[in-house]
Amino acid sequence: MPTTDTIVKPKIATNPNVTEPSLYNVIYMNDDQTSMEFVIESLRVVFNYNEDDAMNLTMKIHEEGSAVVATLPYEMAEQKGIEVTLLARNNGYPLNVKLEVA
Repeated sequence: MPTTDTIVKPKIATNPNVTEPSLYNVIYMNDDQTSMEFVIESLRVVFNYNEDDAMNLTMKIHEEGSAVVATLPYEMAEQKGIEVTLLARNNGYPLNVKLEVA
């Protein structure tokens, strides 16, 4: 029985014009009810800040009314914002987190 060789060529087109995803700022908004200790802890737990950087950023939020705490691709920024919001609500705080195009 004769053998036949079959050549298979994939029909996958590549797109050389792939762009980086847009970056978004995660912004903490100051309020009169969320404790500074909670803000510091959320920055440490969710965004991996060290103690000193978290304290300095918390003071900036307190003094200026808001501050960018991270700049990430949209999906990651959204997830972090949800994590912080859920953590705040579960602890009885009204902390507000906004996302803006960087």
